[in-house]
Amino acid sequence: MSDFKNIADFLFEVGMLAKTPRSGFFFLGSGEQSVSEHTTRTIYIGYTLAMLNSDQNIDTNKVIKMCIFHDLAEARISDLNYVHQKYTEKKEDQALKDVTASIPFGQDIQAVVAEYEQRETIESKIAKDADNLEFLISLKEQVDIGNTRAKSWIPAIKKRLDTPEAIKLAEAITNTESDHWWFGDKNDQWWITRNKKITPK
Repeated sequence: MSDFKNIADFLFEVGMLAKTPRSGFFFLGSGEQSVSEHTTRTIYIGYTLAMLNSDQNIDTNKVIKMCIFHDLAEARISDLNYVHQKYTEKKEDQALKDVTASIPFGQDIQAVVAEYEQRETIESKIAKDADNLEFLISLKEQVDIGNTRAKSWIPAIKKRLDTPEAIKLAEAITNTESDHWWFGDKNDQWWITRNKKITPK
């Protein structure tokens, strides 16, 4: 029964990620996002990159796990942006050990995150690319509503990418309006009449 109490504690703690802001947006000047919001889209991107990769031996489940847990420690240390990291000691490894120490599958989470951080396997490279692409998408959303500072951040994000699929996807993201998926043809009659029959006057 103690395992289940520890698991309950773990799941309550994971909820803190939804309340933890991504602090880079403070410097960007617009937009906001929680760590959980970032993680959710990172998972989708990681799955997409794994499916696009030509290597048939990629462990897609491992990529997804890396995307799920890559920022788990931030439930305790918060999100430290690049400026914060210049002046603070992160202790992310210790935080992750403390988060996972009392749950029966904690070693599995630690192993997955360790592999992700080492960035030696194709799965870890894909997961890191997913992390960076999620930030790129968030920046593009801000660019599209007029934030010129966000535009100036994009080139550095692109330079972080490793896999060919991520590089191609980054180009597609930067050349696609963020509302295109729902508002693609702005001249479509749907946006005027919603295809309702107009009674002549």
